[in-house]
Amino acid sequence: MDAGNQSVVSEFLLLGLCQSWTMQVFLLPMFFILYLIIVLGNIAIIILIITDPHLHSPMYFLLANLSFVDMWLCSVTTPKMITDFVRENKTISFGGCMCQILFVHFFGGGEMVLLVVMAYDRYVAICKPLHYSTIMNLQKCTGLVVTSWTIGFVHAVSQMVVIVGLPFCGPREIDSFFCDIPLVIKLACIDSYNLGILMNADSGVPAMTCFILLLISYTYILLTVRRSSKAGTSRALSTCTAHITVVLLFFGPCIFIYVWPLSITWVDKFLAVFYSVITPLLNPTIYTLRNKEIKNAIKRYRSYYIHPKGNI
Repeated sequence: MDAGNQSVVSEFLLLGLCQSWTMQVFLLPMFFILYLIIVLGNIAIIILIITDPHLHSPMYFLLANLSFVDMWLCSVTTPKMITDFVRENKTISFGGCMCQILFVHFFGGGEMVLLVVMAYDRYVAICKPLHYSTIMNLQKCTGLVVTSWTIGFVHAVSQMVVIVGLPFCGPREIDSFFCDIPLVIKLACIDSYNLGILMNADSGVPAMTCFILLLISYTYILLTVRRSSKAGTSRALSTCTAHITVVLLFFGPCIFIYVWPLSITWVDKFLAVFYSVITPLLNPTIYTLRNKEIKNAIKRYRSYYIHPKGNI
């Protein structure tokens, strides 16, 4: 079919998380509060890292970038989901749908690589501490962050090149709260089985590759920590536990959605909420509550900017 026929469908209908009006009214304030916490919490972390000289290190430079990515990853889908809770007609334009796909995979792919970079940073800090300042300098960190953004962009564009060229002329209902590739491909006016497998592989292979690299990094770290002193072990384990928690909760749903052969609608919706809303919430929660240096930076910020007279 001619690619021009895709204009037959100018918008898609999102069925949302649930059909119950009562449940949607209940979910509206909950997700609105969660979204505010995610945005304000991640902005607070970025500002804290930029303004506090004690946090001007590779680890916190990478954490600030992770907070930035998380904030935007959540913002691609959550505001639309929140507004749809109070709308009877939950439509999204064809262009809006394509933008959601582009940016979800752009920020999602970038975050996967960034988590690998953060694991590499911890590996160098714990396994090669004497060479840390040489290996993880500002130039190297900036290059690694740019690489993560580049890989995320290339991954997203590779998905978009295929999706935009598909003919859409029939059903337009998407049983989710945002446009996701497996669901959109099913609406194309072609036999989409093989294409669906190819597109899932395009997402699943990078996810599995990053996940395996993370497992290797943290295995080396844990083996090294096991041979370290008790004081060093406690601090390293605290930092790594936070990182591993974020990794498992981010990669778990992604791998299940794009690699697992079975598709169960309510499970996919739950997992999509998990990696697009819950995981971005973990940064301001886990990294703040479990990180001693972040907590000390918050105390210094309060002392100097909120209660300056207490220092006199």
